Amino acid sequence: MNHPQGSAKPSNNTTLLHTPVLYQEVLHALQPTDGKRYVDGTVGLGGHALGILSASSPTGKLLGFDRDPNALKIATQRLQPFAERAILLHTSYLEMPAGLAQVGWQQVDGILLDLGLSSLQLDSAERGFSFRQEGPLDMRFDPAASLSAADVVNSWSATELASIFWDYGEERFSQRIAQAIVQARPLRSTHQLANLVDRVVPKKGRTPGIHPATRVFQALRIAVNDELQAVAKVLPLAVSYLAPAGRLAVISFHSLEDRIVKQFMRRESSDCICPPEQPVCTCEHQASLRELHRKPISASAAEILQNSRSRSAKLRVAERLSE
Repeated sequence: MNHPQGSAKPSNNTTLLHTPVLYQEVLHALQPTDGKRYVDGTVGLGGHALGILSASSPTGKLLGFDRDPNALKIATQRLQPFAERAILLHTSYLEMPAGLAQVGWQQVDGILLDLGLSSLQLDSAERGFSFRQEGPLDMRFDPAASLSAADVVNSWSATELASIFWDYGEERFSQRIAQAIVQARPLRSTHQLANLVDRVVPKKGRTPGIHPATRVFQALRIAVNDELQAVAKVLPLAVSYLAPAGRLAVISFHSLEDRIVKQFMRRESSDCICPPEQPVCTCEHQASLRELHRKPISASAAEILQNSRSRSAKLRVAERLSE
């Protein structure tokens, strides 16, 4: 399951003062500078945004996007000291063109995408993201969105369910689980679904230390929020708004997302994308990016010890080439 951002416990005033995952690594990658402009496409609880705004003082600005109104409310409070330097919008990062037009920015100097869940979402039982807490089968990043996990579980065919469990969760027993779900409908709560998967998955087929429902919950969440398609769409969009030498930093939390990011950055860092067996280049493709690291940046042992959710985080960074 996706495990983004730092673990945090709500304080009495509901402000979650957490340190987001790979915090220092993100700041090193983006190199925030006074007078520059930045986009945080997944502002979450505002931890990375706070660091970017602090490092780009006194005049650097940040435009943040998030689909979750609850997270955005906390981020707004947290970034209040930066006043008009922080502009936050309740919408998807796919609306970046409209958001940038709204503030009058044609180019930006850095873009961050911290994909997946925030601690607020993961730890809120009523959001239905975690099988560890009893809650409704919801899993919507935006609570106003039409499709919920309950809709998928209770109305999609066994074939459709098996397909997403395999494609988005890489679940070996996808068909068996899907058939069991169809027979047990309706399923309304996280514990109902988790207990069903626990009964269906054979003991010998389990990964030690991982709950058998982990991959099913990941797959449902990806399907409900159309996550992989959104990532594939936002990457070229982000690059189109980067100024020369501007940087794109993307944190992913599972192999499917990381593969999309890796393949995109690898392709856009090459002047030829013809098949390897083709002797002469005919694609006329021109590189738009320079990968800063061939391998993704991972959390340090110290960070993982402090925040176990950072274990699966991978950061990839690329720099925009001059035209």
